[in-house]
Amino acid sequence: MGILVIGSLNMDMVVRTDRAPQAGETLMGRSFSLSPGGKGANQAVAAARLGGDVTMAGTVGDDAFGRELRDIMEREGIHTEFLRTSASSPTGVASIVVEESGENRILIVPGANLELSAEDLKGMEELIAGADMLVLQLESDYNMTVKAAGLAHKHGVPVILNPAPAKEIGPEILPYITYLTPNETEVALMAGMPVQNPSDAEKAARILLGKGARHVIVTLGSKGALIVTEEGAEVIAGYPAKVVDTVAAGDSFNGALAVQLAKGLSLREAVGFANAVGALTVGREGAIPSLPDREETERFLRERAKA
Repeated sequence: MGILVIGSLNMDMVVRTDRAPQAGETLMGRSFSLSPGGKGANQAVAAARLGGDVTMAGTVGDDAFGRELRDIMEREGIHTEFLRTSASSPTGVASIVVEESGENRILIVPGANLELSAEDLKGMEELIAGADMLVLQLESDYNMTVKAAGLAHKHGVPVILNPAPAKEIGPEILPYITYLTPNETEVALMAGMPVQNPSDAEKAARILLGKGARHVIVTLGSKGALIVTEEGAEVIAGYPAKVVDTVAAGDSFNGALAVQLAKGLSLREAVGFANAVGALTVGREGAIPSLPDREETERFLRERAKA
């Protein structure tokens, strides 16, 4: 069937400014825009643009934002049979402040995203069982996310969990996870230890392996990504990039990882490709608008190979 993404769809309200305000401070921003996003939607579109056969499952509101997000999924060729419309909750939104440096601060109001429950998955078990890869995040109902991972594990379907937004998770879900993809902040929180360098990241990742995750891939920004397994650890180098906006960088990485692994590439090869996708994503504004397609990514890789 291809790649199944179960997760969030949001409309991003993006303010660009020289710097984020301090507590009690008012600043003038430089621009405002609405941009479709949400970690689930971002990862689904990233995978679809890179050649994946993608199904998106989640919930939007019966409002203008929800209709726009559904239209975008369909225009990208994503299957939406399991994208529900809530009769009572609005579409999720994210308020994003993007500084001149490209760094961002995000506040999410999940809205309809929380309506897809563990109980609802009873009607989706066949869908999950037929997937080549299940992709999950932590912007939706947590019990539903745990249930989805458990169903995939039951049917032998590999699971990618992008543990964002950061929160503590443990043995209720980690034994179901084939590929755990935290950034440095997230791996530190989950492992309960400070992470200030790749050596710390490896120690933290090994704690999570001990709790059941099979592979941990710690994203390191421009430095690339650290793969940690029971067999060893390796940093897969990243690509220098001019950072315009880091929104969706992690999501593009996860979408790319899902596509390459579903195609049968090795984890090392898949992570190298995903690093390139992430580098392209941070060079543009917005979430979904910043996601590259396969042709652009392969051209980028060819150019870097000649350099």
